[in-house]
Amino acid sequence: MRFKAVFAIITGLLVACTTSPLGRKQLLLVPDSTMNAMGAQAFQELKSTTPAETSDSLNAYVQCVAKPVTEAAKAQLGEMKWEIVVFRDQTANAFALPGGKIGVHSGLLNVAITDAQLAAVLGHEVGHVIAKHGAERVSESLAAQGGLAIVDAFILGKSVGQEKKGLIMGALGLGAQFGILHPHSRGQESEADLIGLDLMSRAGFDPSQSVDLWRNMARQAGGKAPPEFLSTHPANQSRIDNLQAHLPESLPKYQAAQAEGRRPNCKRP
Repeated sequence: MRFKAVFAIITGLLVACTTSPLGRKQLLLVPDSTMNAMGAQAFQELKSTTPAETSDSLNAYVQCVAKPVTEAAKAQLGEMKWEIVVFRDQTANAFALPGGKIGVHSGLLNVAITDAQLAAVLGHEVGHVIAKHGAERVSESLAAQGGLAIVDAFILGKSVGQEKKGLIMGALGLGAQFGILHPHSRGQESEADLIGLDLMSRAGFDPSQSVDLWRNMARQAGGKAPPEFLSTHPANQSRIDNLQAHLPESLPKYQAAQAEGRRPNCKRP
């Protein structure tokens, strides 16, 4: 009996092995429906604890940038109603969650100076969703120590304890807000960078501004701890070099988008 149980687990793990959009091996044990429910619950938690920005002009600006980016993501995510909230928080941070949730901290606009730079951030975050990085981290946690009951309890809004709640938030990429850091891996960050580069290009934003964004991030870090948005991965020269290396394939997509009339012109307040 024990052998059959072990065989079933191993078989399940093998079946759950897949590849990311850029060909990296992934373990995905959690279905999209569960991840979407977790994303919705986590977003509700954040909205209940962090004040939303009330400036109409600031909200309109972020919406203006986000809409073309999420439109470009339809090819991978299909039709999805996105909820976008600007949080009144001076940290340079943003995130996207499964199920169509995007949060932008007002402090990010001190680093993402132009609409194209903000598009690079949002494209990067939506890239994490496209590549199912949240599901990958949750799956790795489940495979390592179990905890499906914790996931279910979290989705249902039951009390699971602050530490366990933090683990779930961390797996979704929100650990900084809840005190438990579970950062994206370097491979995931690189994937999100490149998927984001593709999204912003197809949305009609100049992809070369993604390089300017990460230079801004590096300057803000000033040789100290990086901004929260960077998690544990500083905007080092190798990251900038990787983006620059992929600009030749992104620029034609940007030019094609412009030729087809996709010319976002979001005025910063």
